[in-house]
Amino acid sequence: MAEKTPLLNYRLPASSAAPIPGDECEGVGQPSATDAPRSAARKLGVMFGVVIPTLLSMFSVVVFLRIGFVVGQAGLYHSIIMLLVAYFIITMTVLSICAISTNGALEAGGAYYMISRALGAEFGGSIGIMFFLANVCGCALYVLGLVEAIVSSFGVPEESTAGFHQMLPTGYWWCLLYGTILLFLCFVVCLVGAHIYAKATFIIFIIVLTVLASIVISFFVVGHTVVILPETSLTNSTRRTANYTGLWLGTLKDNLFSNYTVDYTTGSVMSFARVFAVLFNGCTGIMAGSNMSGDLKNPGFSIPRGTLAAVLTTFIAYNLLSLLAAGSCDRYLLQRDYSFLGDINVWPPMVTVGIYSSAMSAAMSNLIGASRILYALAKDNLLGGVLAPARRTSHSGNPWVSVLISWLLVQVVLFAGKLNTIAGIVTIFFLLVYAAVNLACLALEWASAPNFRPSFRCFTWHTCTLGIFGCLVMMFLISSIHAFASIAFMLLLWMLIHYLGPISNWGYVSQALIFHQVRKYLLLLDVRKDHVKFWRPQVLLMVANPRTCTSLMTFINDLKKSGLYVLGHVKLGLLDNLPTDPLQSSYDSWLSLVDHLKIKAFVNLTLADSVRHGVQNLLFISGFGGMRPNTLVLGFYDDCTPEDGLGSDGSCPNADSGQQSIFFPRVRRPDEPKYLQEGEYVSIIADAVKMGKNVALARYLNQFNREEVLGLQSSVGPFVDLWPLNLLHPNSHGYVNICSLFLLQLACVLQESRAWNRARLRLFLCVEAGCTLPEDEEEKLQKMLKELRISAQVQTVVWDQVVAMHWQRQGGRGGEEDFLQNDEMRSRPEDENQDGAQMFPYNASHLTDEYICAVNSLICRHGSPKPAVRFLYLPHPPADTSRYHAYLRQVDSLSRDLGPTLLIHGITHVVTTDL
Repeated sequence: MAEKTPLLNYRLPASSAAPIPGDECEGVGQPSATDAPRSAARKLGVMFGVVIPTLLSMFSVVVFLRIGFVVGQAGLYHSIIMLLVAYFIITMTVLSICAISTNGALEAGGAYYMISRALGAEFGGSIGIMFFLANVCGCALYVLGLVEAIVSSFGVPEESTAGFHQMLPTGYWWCLLYGTILLFLCFVVCLVGAHIYAKATFIIFIIVLTVLASIVISFFVVGHTVVILPETSLTNSTRRTANYTGLWLGTLKDNLFSNYTVDYTTGSVMSFARVFAVLFNGCTGIMAGSNMSGDLKNPGFSIPRGTLAAVLTTFIAYNLLSLLAAGSCDRYLLQRDYSFLGDINVWPPMVTVGIYSSAMSAAMSNLIGASRILYALAKDNLLGGVLAPARRTSHSGNPWVSVLISWLLVQVVLFAGKLNTIAGIVTIFFLLVYAAVNLACLALEWASAPNFRPSFRCFTWHTCTLGIFGCLVMMFLISSIHAFASIAFMLLLWMLIHYLGPISNWGYVSQALIFHQVRKYLLLLDVRKDHVKFWRPQVLLMVANPRTCTSLMTFINDLKKSGLYVLGHVKLGLLDNLPTDPLQSSYDSWLSLVDHLKIKAFVNLTLADSVRHGVQNLLFISGFGGMRPNTLVLGFYDDCTPEDGLGSDGSCPNADSGQQSIFFPRVRRPDEPKYLQEGEYVSIIADAVKMGKNVALARYLNQFNREEVLGLQSSVGPFVDLWPLNLLHPNSHGYVNICSLFLLQLACVLQESRAWNRARLRLFLCVEAGCTLPEDEEEKLQKMLKELRISAQVQTVVWDQVVAMHWQRQGGRGGEEDFLQNDEMRSRPEDENQDGAQMFPYNASHLTDEYICAVNSLICRHGSPKPAVRFLYLPHPPADTSRYHAYLRQVDSLSRDLGPTLLIHGITHVVTTDL
């Protein structure tokens, strides 16, 4: 009878080795000086590069030790069902591997390279680190399993009499010594070069193939045999023997159905889920060939054919051995002796040789695979300088430092001795890698990127989804606790790489997915279905020089209410006179500014012969479909000295890389002329109104200190003052017009933003005591605010004296004719455009500076406590262009020295009382 091995006590994950033959992994990062030798080393074809490594990884010790366990517990029917389900999940992952591997040039790095180049550095790096740790622990598991097998065969027994061949001392430290020696042999092979293992692969494969052939032959040659069962204290059975009947129909019928019982190695009662988890652990290893992509002559040709051939071969082999075991072995033998293949072999030591060979091969494969993954991670500089030493290579390109680090880590793991718990975690790590490969392929397929056109087309997004789902189900089926822990560990690594790793230029499939989804939903955003209930401000903020507008850009970011926010800029010039587009080099600076200010805005730049034409272009073309700016915001046209809000070094820091980006223009000096004239500025306002856009003029926003006003140290919330009456049209009495309601809506939007949720609105009601009762006006306004669900504090302002200044006789004019003219203007209804917004009044020429200054003083007097910002009514620009100067001068006088102010002119309906 052959010696029994306790190797089955470990539920070992089959080796999913990373690149093994060849010492070339630099392809993961940027090109290096070893590119030429690496290209010359691509010599492996389908058989030696993919088929043999994958077969060895999927067979390993599983084929010798787990067939009896699965058939004995689950029966032949359930065993075949388990194999079908397991290989269905595996095949879905293989299809994803084949698709990615045939989509362009595949460098060394295996699964890590595939995932990182598709899903980004953070996700790929976290999976790569877990894959590295899985290979490290897998190497230790196989070494310890091999030590247990050797000690079981050649160690001195503690209770029974030792045989002539049992001379090795036993104990923890002796086992650790044996494991260290075996690991050192693997280390020497990997340190000299992976080509040694590549040459030995064929010999190991021949040995394993010979053992498998002897097992199949033994089923037909060996007759009835009584097998002595191994001793165990975990079962109550006293039976010490079981029968091997040879191929017999009665035995086959007895083994067709399941009979789950106690596992004699662990004492646990088996079930379908537990047996399936054990079987699935042995079916992994499908990436051993694809991870050797750096050594293949033609990865796109070899990986699909070799991997699929290996999967099909192992599937047939497992089903054949299950059928032969079910038809020749007594159920009790299958359940109580998992190493029965050695007992019934024509030459019993042959199976032991196969176990030793496959375990040693798997250990070396995991060690060299771990070193190559570590080297690829170091080349990509994912953890900054932490992995810098692992980049060093020998003259031949062998990453000897990575091999040394991997060997030391495996040696540390060996000290743990029994690693049943780690074995389960390792298997889950491998499954997480497989799920990530499926996810990468699914993302590439869903992104519909034109450059994703793999020559292997036998896959769809359905196969990728099934692969992800199958891997995740298996993770939680094996161990839900370990699965949650693995996912949490992956997320921790993701955050670590995100903050420590550099910005990669590999391309992110997430960007392609976002583009695909945004395009789809923009097409669904139908402007014909717009409704006032769902109106939100979508702002185009014109920025002349971003250095002087940082406070304004931050303030408008609070005002957008999850709407579209576009930063617009006009560069003067004509493309006819330029060799290239001067705007392309500026986009990075603007995007860096957006990151630096932490605002959610798009950037739209244009080249035009004038600012007016440039703003027109931006209003016409900004946005897509239903996402277009409906509000234009301009800085105020005055003589204030511009202030630099970014610093004196002339550059904007890049929020992502920490480096400085392209310089912005310096701030205009007070003695330098403006390139925008008054008439053109007012024309821009008039153009926006003609195009159906609301307009806001921002003044003194450079004085707005966000931290001081909105900081938590402030005991009371900031005030926002609202003056919804057209103060330049003193004979107007109505508050309920489109412009006033738009002003109220914007203030309410600002208050609802997170930063301004402590703000309080103060609405100032200007009344003439001689015309109407202030209490009546206030009651009407309160009723309107209640209907609009706007919470505001109403303050009545009696301004009879101020209004009286307006109707005083103008200097140099007199007589009854003037009085009648003014009286006619007083009785004339409000001048309104077709939308109900008040036009610039006909009597603008009769607005005295004294009256406007009085209105300005009135606003200042009613500004206690000092408000954070004021919202004023902005009249419609005059139709006569000759009156543009007067219009701008009077608006300037009205808002002078009021602090941060927004002058607002709205022309669209934005409020409703409907549900």
